[in-house]
Amino acid sequence: MKPLVGVLIGLVVLGIAADAIFFFVDEREQVVVTRLGNPIHTIQSPGLQIRAPFIEQVHRFDDRLLASDADPAPIYTLDKKNLIVDNFARWRIVDPLKFMRSVQTVFGAQSRLDDIIYAAVREELGQHTLEDIVSGDRDAIMHSVTGKCREDAADLGIEVVDVRIKRADLPEENKKNVFDRMRAERARQAKEYRAEGEEAALKIRAETDLEVTRIRSEATLQAQRLRGEGDAEALRIYAEAFQKDPQFYEFQRTLEAYEQTLGEGTTVVLPLDTEFFKYLGRAKK
Repeated sequence: MKPLVGVLIGLVVLGIAADAIFFFVDEREQVVVTRLGNPIHTIQSPGLQIRAPFIEQVHRFDDRLLASDADPAPIYTLDKKNLIVDNFARWRIVDPLKFMRSVQTVFGAQSRLDDIIYAAVREELGQHTLEDIVSGDRDAIMHSVTGKCREDAADLGIEVVDVRIKRADLPEENKKNVFDRMRAERARQAKEYRAEGEEAALKIRAETDLEVTRIRSEATLQAQRLRGEGDAEALRIYAEAFQKDPQFYEFQRTLEAYEQTLGEGTTVVLPLDTEFFKYLGRAKK
């Protein structure tokens, strides 16, 4: 029994000693080893490591990409507009020793980062107008903000990977005025478009009326020309007929004159020996 108890005690002591001497670094973390409170080295690669038992301590820090989401804060733009900006950042610990000496914990790092990012966002957005921030090249603006934040956070052992704006809103008291100005601007643009449309319509109608007048004039000219040609052709035919038989031609033209002037119920008081009734008078004799 006593040898078994001794073996068990030995195993327990060996386990305690092994736990005090060996430690494992996960691939998702990095480690700072301190001796009596003084940092001696950092470990940023995973695997089994050795330390001096009881006098060396292991401080573990996350090696993954972390996120910081700040509370919305007011920002003044170049054209004196007040914006409520809600931003977030992605960052990682690149120097765990500097990180431990400066901020110690992730919570402390996020508090410092919020101040750094807010200062950079306020400075950069203060150099741009509201229109640039809302509808301009926001990527270039945020790239500049990220560079400033990365430079300011380097002393903390932190690398700022990216800073982005989630939302940029106007304060509630300013929204109505802005919306009213937007509606007035849209109404002005709509009025201009309608006026341009009416002007274009009038121009089209005038051009159409002019084209109709031109076509009608050309048609009238063509009709008159055709009538003239027809009358000329008729006169030519009459002349040829007259030359062939003048007496018959005279007789035919006189009958046509009778037909046009002496209709039913017409009374004409003229002597029969006039030139107009010469054929009627001969018929009576």
